[in-house]
Amino acid sequence: MIDHRRLGRELDLFVSDPLAGAGLPIWLPAGAAARHAVEEYVRELERRAGYRHVYSPPLGKRQLFEISGHLDYFADDMFPPLRLSADDEFVLRPALCPHHALVYRARGRSYRELPLRIAELGGMYRAERSGVLGGLSRVRAISLNDAHNFCSLEQVGAEVAAILGLIREAHAALGVRPAGFRLSLRGPEQRYVGDDAQWSRAEELLREALAGVEYAEAPGDAAFYGPKIDIQIVDAAGRESTLSTVQLDFDKPAKFDLWYTDADGARRRPVLVHRSLVGSMERLFAYLIEVHQGAFPAWYAPVQLVVLPVDEGQAEAADRFAADALAAGLRAEVDRAGSLGARVRGAARRRVPYVAVIGPREAADGRVSLRLRDGRGLDPMPAGDALGLVARVVAARSADLLGAG
Repeated sequence: MIDHRRLGRELDLFVSDPLAGAGLPIWLPAGAAARHAVEEYVRELERRAGYRHVYSPPLGKRQLFEISGHLDYFADDMFPPLRLSADDEFVLRPALCPHHALVYRARGRSYRELPLRIAELGGMYRAERSGVLGGLSRVRAISLNDAHNFCSLEQVGAEVAAILGLIREAHAALGVRPAGFRLSLRGPEQRYVGDDAQWSRAEELLREALAGVEYAEAPGDAAFYGPKIDIQIVDAAGRESTLSTVQLDFDKPAKFDLWYTDADGARRRPVLVHRSLVGSMERLFAYLIEVHQGAFPAWYAPVQLVVLPVDEGQAEAADRFAADALAAGLRAEVDRAGSLGARVRGAARRRVPYVAVIGPREAADGRVSLRLRDGRGLDPMPAGDALGLVARVVAARSADLLGAG
């Protein structure tokens, strides 16, 4: 069976070491390169959609999470407070929304600024039981692609629709295949903040946003502060989990006393839309490793191009071609160790999208022979044309190694 933990070891993507601790994987250079490419893509996608990125600390004063409600409603999933003195306790955050509320209230806000979209790829921490931890799919240190959109009530419908559009765009680029949509609602046994009228209005707005989309209702799966749209994925073992989410929250703007000045001069509370386009980097890559079987699309493959000189006579040409590839923004390296056949097989085991072979004739003519990960081989071509082909496929984020379709 395909398992991201096995592939992660074979491809040197990440490692779990007892000295680091359960649920605290370490990203190795190959995995970090792939993750960095995805993070850059998501940040740029958000930037073009009007998001403003921030940095906030991974912990905060205990009072911050008392105000947000996390210590009342979420304490079982949080790490114990870090006590520096009798009146100075800090908490590793289980969510980013309290800090983003502080971003909003850093100064007065006008209706002209809304929707205000605050984004961050930030760390949060959950005290998961050791028995449920596994690889990247369930961890204790989470790197979340998160954002909080502050808007007026009238803007909520358009904002949620725009978020769902961005989610579809990101999923298509990454190769994510959603398994279904859920509308997660209140359940009879759980505790929630807010009043019935707020919850009913929030549920109505999310149902309107899902018009024309097939979805299932999931009573009891709402966040403690509001209902949400969850976009589900299924891993290779058939286990279902949530990847992307959109949540409505009337509670935190009141808890943090957030306001904006409307066109008539009146002070009004914003609505808070929590959203994540691709979820946490850990869960996302657990899924992507399995769905692609380690053969990532070229644009976020850890190494995009391996250069293989046939023998030492082409070492200079290989180094020059690899240097040109690096200068063009590609992740490239030269492999000289062992026979040519062994090196070709090694690149295939590593799922490298492109292999450039340079023999005596290619070196003399300034050409390379490209071999594609799927087994196709191209006739020798000028080195510049080969780099141009790879760079175009990467820039287009194409799923095809020749950029077709």
